[in-house]
Amino acid sequence: MSSLRSHDDTWDIATSVGSTAVMVAAARAGETQRDEPLIRDPYAKILVDGAGTGVWEYMLDEAFIARIAEADAEVAEIFEHMGNYQAVRTHFFDDYYASAVASGIRQVVILASGLDSRAYRLDWPAGTVVYEIDQPKVLEYKATTLAKHGVQASAERREVAIDLRFDWPTALRDAGFDPSAPTAWLAEGLLMYLPADAQDGLFERITELSAPGSRVAAETVGVHSEERRARMREKFDALRAKFTDVDMSQPLDVADLMYNDPDRADVTTWLNDHGWTASGITSEQAMRELDRWVLTEEVDEDAFSEFVVGERQ
Repeated sequence: MSSLRSHDDTWDIATSVGSTAVMVAAARAGETQRDEPLIRDPYAKILVDGAGTGVWEYMLDEAFIARIAEADAEVAEIFEHMGNYQAVRTHFFDDYYASAVASGIRQVVILASGLDSRAYRLDWPAGTVVYEIDQPKVLEYKATTLAKHGVQASAERREVAIDLRFDWPTALRDAGFDPSAPTAWLAEGLLMYLPADAQDGLFERITELSAPGSRVAAETVGVHSEERRARMREKFDALRAKFTDVDMSQPLDVADLMYNDPDRADVTTWLNDHGWTASGITSEQAMRELDRWVLTEEVDEDAFSEFVVGERQ
């Protein structure tokens, strides 16, 4: 279980779980700058630049990455892997939404949306409504920052400012959500920050709100051995001690914010047992298919997440 989380914790964009949203946006910004990017997010860097000082600043600094490589080749490889993973994950779920709206779905819900910019950067059909659920300070930061740069959503975007541990279905309905209409749900970068019972509760609520023909997509949680977690934590602590000129006040090892819960349900199985038809692909397979796998160390296959999609019957 996480040592840095509690049942009633909260955060803004630069602390705790909120800081991971900035790190993910930094990864999208880095991918966008590549010669042949898998995804293009022209708003990611804007969101990173406005988030203040943090390790995310250095994720886009080639000189810093070179210093990491000199200090510890394994950590440098993990940095590259993390960036590739975020690109492949984003690519996968972008395709999921393209397929959902092609099927006629016009109601979209992004759970724990963080700095997700899909409401702004994807080409949504006319009439699409995108509901973003997250903590109030996170949603406020994103909307305010992008508005300052004249960025407008490409769909009708509705904020649902509430913690997912509270009564978010009521808040979602109050924002105009129609449970009788098919919905495309997304739980990306979320389940690892929930304990096992909260994950079950989340999907129970999604199922209750989903009309036939609805779709759901989720990134599952890989389970890392305590031995490997401890070894990587030592490496990151050593980097903090070495690079005293770099602000690493936010954790490089975000696993400290996650719930490493061995009792967590398999998402594909849960969905198939509760009125959905679901299937998944391992993140390793998705990364290899796109030629983005760089890890040379053999890692337990349970350590890798799956990307799951399902349709409500």
